[in-house]
Amino acid sequence: MTLASIKDGEYTATVYKMIKEGRYGDAIHILSSELQKQMKSRAALSLLGYCYYYMQDFTNAAECYEQLTQIHPDVEEYKLHYAQSLYGACAYPEAMKATFLLDNPNSHTKMIKLQAAIKYGEEEYSGAKTFVEQLPQEDPDYDVDMGCLLYQEGEYEEACKKFISAMQVLGYQPELSYNISLCYYSLKNYAQALKYIGEIIERGIREHPELSVGLTTEGIDVRSVGNTLVLHETAMIQGFNLKAAIEYQLKNYDAAQEALTDMPPRSEEELDPVTLHNQALMNMDKKPSEGFEKLAFLLQQIPFPPVTFGNLLLLYCKYEYFDLAADVLAENAHLTYKFLSPYLYDFLDAMLTCQTAPEEAFRKFDEMNAKLTEQLRKLAKQETRLARDDEALKKTLQDYDEMLEKYIPVLMVQARIYWNRENYQMVEKIFRKSVEFCNEHDTWKLNVAHVLFMQENKYKEAIGFYEPIVKKHYDNILNVSAVVLANLCVSYIMTSQNEEAEELMRKIEKEEEQISYDDPDKKVFHLCIVNLVIGTLYCAKGNYDFGITRVIKSLEPYNKKLGTDTWFYAKRCFLSLLENMSKHMIMLRDTVVQECIQFLEHCEMYGKDEPAIIEQPLEEDRIHIGKNTVTYESRLLKALFYEVIGWNQ
Repeated sequence: MTLASIKDGEYTATVYKMIKEGRYGDAIHILSSELQKQMKSRAALSLLGYCYYYMQDFTNAAECYEQLTQIHPDVEEYKLHYAQSLYGACAYPEAMKATFLLDNPNSHTKMIKLQAAIKYGEEEYSGAKTFVEQLPQEDPDYDVDMGCLLYQEGEYEEACKKFISAMQVLGYQPELSYNISLCYYSLKNYAQALKYIGEIIERGIREHPELSVGLTTEGIDVRSVGNTLVLHETAMIQGFNLKAAIEYQLKNYDAAQEALTDMPPRSEEELDPVTLHNQALMNMDKKPSEGFEKLAFLLQQIPFPPVTFGNLLLLYCKYEYFDLAADVLAENAHLTYKFLSPYLYDFLDAMLTCQTAPEEAFRKFDEMNAKLTEQLRKLAKQETRLARDDEALKKTLQDYDEMLEKYIPVLMVQARIYWNRENYQMVEKIFRKSVEFCNEHDTWKLNVAHVLFMQENKYKEAIGFYEPIVKKHYDNILNVSAVVLANLCVSYIMTSQNEEAEELMRKIEKEEEQISYDDPDKKVFHLCIVNLVIGTLYCAKGNYDFGITRVIKSLEPYNKKLGTDTWFYAKRCFLSLLENMSKHMIMLRDTVVQECIQFLEHCEMYGKDEPAIIEQPLEEDRIHIGKNTVTYESRLLKALFYEVIGWNQ
């Protein structure tokens, strides 16, 4: 509706109707125009402040109420709304100053609650507790506030009791339900947390169908619902974010991403910091550049989710941007003690040292390992002593598992120092020292299998570690990494257990056929990679006739099997073949040469849209888009073939 279409005398009725219908944006447009005509209009300023507050635009709401407090200093309500708006805008010192203007006895309790909230926002929990203790204990907000303070002290069970007690008095409130679920999340009782989150989402959908929950996941294009107070009061954004975090912790990554797309739709500039952080983290594998951009942006905002700093540094290290990690750490030294635990700081410090002084880094990791080993042994002794006390035993086992999850990354990064030097005997030695704690841990078993496999004389021992991993997922064998399946097949072949290798490959083929039947367009590379690795093995042993033929056959049909990963294995074999042919170290039969040329022509035909390599997300010097394709590289290989066999002479 335009201003011109509103008749004289109907402005007030139109604005109130818009507010009643929740069309705050339209009301703001009209009121802003009206305010330009009458700069000090009490009605326009009051309604404008109200609309901005409901839109969660606290900065503009504060400006409106500030003007009102100056024009009408005797109206206590405006002073209260001004302080509340400043608090909403995270302007805590200004908000605290504004609360001192509240001098009406009727506002005293509200003032105390607001002052407690401000101190809590500033993370001055002892100051917040002083204000909360001034509230009458029969006030339901007393339990809520005490619950929040207990949560910050790590007393999650006691905090949970306070929130449940408050809900019994106040009745169902979405934000209280969220607080309870957050306590259960912190206690790692994910089932209970999901139960309360489910209730938040269910009620939100039932009471507010206009919030379009789940439509984005279904692929329906819907407009933003905005950051309204209604959306805030449903606690659905918080609920969906917590659900995503739980699914992510449980390694249900698809469910975690779905929780983020299920939440009410908002445009990117309207997203809250927690949602932005979770989007960055959970889409990192698919959109790493965007993820880094979002996390770096969040680090400049106040406030930002506490885990942002550590996650950004760890992801920089994961993608091997060690210089960037070091820069962020140096530029934000003031955040180090606040947001990084001593363990995480020591871990990152050793990781960064590893790039310039590997021996020094190894020593630092060794010190960390010694401390963690000592703690693991203490917890193991406690387990024995507490065998009859179920609750205490459960808590000790949980602590042990948490400590082990800290120990494993340190051990792996330490081992990687020698892995990168191809000193596999030393890697094995490091793993053997940790056997008393890690012998049941999947990550440890997998890496032990890899290091035994790489030594080329311990295939039988490698089978002993690979087999349990594969058998664990035998009914859904495609859930196992293709490299693990390939290495197990090679180990079988190298120990003359060809029947076992063939049986495993038949099982993979059967599951791939089922997937192709259910979803004809889906690409599955497991059997292809297994065959490629076997082909590579024969090429490495000098049997190029059989090895190259196996590589060629593995990529048929090309429309289903040709991809960045499979091309990586195939081109290595071809480059090795060409190198040996150019040195006249091997002779290839004409029929095999013809097969190779034909294979490269097929790759040229089907590889137009397949990237030859996956570039690093923050790479500045990008490969030309026409050169980073399988088509381009297969043409290069074909040209090399013609040159080596003298076709063009």
